[in-house]
Amino acid sequence: MPTNLIRQRTKSAPESRQKREPAPARQVLIVAGRVTLRAQLLDTPTAARIWEALPIYSSAETWGQSVHFETPVETGRERTARATVTAGDIAFWGEDDRILIAYGPTPISKGTAIRLPRPCNIWAKAIDDVTLLKTVTPGEKVSVAAA
Repeated sequence: MPTNLIRQRTKSAPESRQKREPAPARQVLIVAGRVTLRAQLLDTPTAARIWEALPIYSSAETWGQSVHFETPVETGRERTARATVTAGDIAFWGEDDRILIAYGPTPISKGTAIRLPRPCNIWAKAIDDVTLLKTVTPGEKVSVAAA
């Protein structure tokens, strides 16, 4: 997806230099199989797009020590996108329109580093223990809803 999908010009140049009010704290509940995780949304364009698309329903897939699933959300890669994350970072893989939650090494990790297939937008931080996702099996139902 091109990055112009996340760029929106709704303010004139002088107005855009004014201080922005911080976005209200928003949380989501991610349910995958029997696991329920709470996550705090970050103030990013991807988080805003996902929030607007809620609720999201999908089927889980696994890849190493990660769970990922398709979404109807489309957005480009943000400048802060990363391929290496920490447990608890909730990512959006723009090329495949997927949410990724890695809780440990993936097949392309070196050592104990958590490496994603491509740089991904980090849009939320898990509040709960993401290692609980190790019990999720491919095909289980996943939902993301406002908490």
